[in-house]
Amino acid sequence: QVQLVESGGGLVQAGGSLRLSCAASGNVFSINAMGWYRQAPGKQREQVAAISAGGSTNYADSVKGRFTISKDNAKNTAYLQMTSLKPEDTAVYYCAAPLGARSPMWGQGTQVTVSS
Repeated sequence: QVQLVESGGGLVQAGGSLRLSCAASGNVFSINAMGWYRQAPGKQREQVAAISAGGSTNYADSVKGRFTISKDNAKNTAYLQMTSLKPEDTAVYYCAAPLGARSPMWGQGTQVTVSS
């Protein structure tokens, strides 16, 4: 069973940048879509970005132009480059794959905190 492990979260000032990584234990991203999600305290989990097996990307309106999703199939790793961070981006960020599956795998999450 494939496992996903996120890393790269931390504390950053508003306007700063972070790059999150999602490492898979197997070859999942080359043949499946994956997504990045986030959940802020008291809020529902939301999808912020997704990338298809072929590399097509999709973003939530709230992060368009600031976040970039990518992947390296050879490394079984996906990334979320986050720039111009805002305090409202503060959340636990999760990766998940494969999208559309009845029971996708989820990582354990990584905390992103943006101070004003």
